[in-house]
Amino acid sequence: MGDPVNPADTLEKTSLPEQAATGAARPRWLGYALATALLWGVWGAFAGLPTQNGFPETLVYVVWALTMVPPALFVLARSGWQIRRDRTAVGYGLAIGLLGAGGQMVLFYAVKAGPAYLIFPLISLSPVITIVLSLLFLHERTGRMGVAGIVLAVCALPLFDFNPGGAPQQYGLWFVLAIGVLVAWGLQAYFIKLANTRMDAESIFFYMTASALLCIPVALAMTDFSQPINYGPSGPLLAAATQVLNAIGALTLVYAFRHGKALTVSPLVNAGAPLLTTVIAMALAGAVPGGYRLAGIGLALAAALFLALQADDSVAPAESTEGA
Repeated sequence: MGDPVNPADTLEKTSLPEQAATGAARPRWLGYALATALLWGVWGAFAGLPTQNGFPETLVYVVWALTMVPPALFVLARSGWQIRRDRTAVGYGLAIGLLGAGGQMVLFYAVKAGPAYLIFPLISLSPVITIVLSLLFLHERTGRMGVAGIVLAVCALPLFDFNPGGAPQQYGLWFVLAIGVLVAWGLQAYFIKLANTRMDAESIFFYMTASALLCIPVALAMTDFSQPINYGPSGPLLAAATQVLNAIGALTLVYAFRHGKALTVSPLVNAGAPLLTTVIAMALAGAVPGGYRLAGIGLALAAALFLALQADDSVAPAESTEGA
């Protein structure tokens, strides 16, 4: 029996004349990666507002899981409601979804047990896991500009949230939890790329959505309903307006990994999104960031430039998986 029909490219199919007119050299992965960075950058700038207004982070997770449903239905409708149900697809899909959702759950505990200004820079190094696994097991390679961009992006990531002030911290439970989140999200990105070589992107996102919904009872159990909760427009409605950007960004990330190399997509997205978040936060606050954050901005811009210039060399291997 032949392989199942692969509708993975239904969102981005174009005719050959259209491809020639738009320029075949323009890599698809770069557009999707930049879209993800844009969506997550804007989301990051406003994601904390519902919590500041009295809506718990655990309930924000519930809202996020629900906002995953509309984009999942959209892409499934475009693909003719075809979902891979074989063991490989279910295994990869649930692994990707549970690694992402599980990492978020662990993060709730980590930020309660330790300093956020150390936890988030540590977690931001998750692309290192993705890069190492892609080099070892996917045998991905890139040119000199790509290597330079990866190095600069990894160096930039911790600087966006680094705060050297405060008393020395004990490396206790929060450190172990932060490492767990780092590993989970690094593995998730790797498995997204790996799954894209074996199944269609729509099925991947469907299982990501299903996994997020399956974890809603856990988030509800972690919520302290004895505390006052803001159920007004500045709570769940604002959370929905921001989290839908997160959900759509997750979808574009799947397509970015489908068409591009994990070792270039991951650092570009993970450096570009905090960069935009920082710029928006600066504009809203009318303040100039400190030296560490300015250094992070400069390194992230340089990384994005190098990765974009190296993009053309990354297209052929990723595109060759289509129609396999």
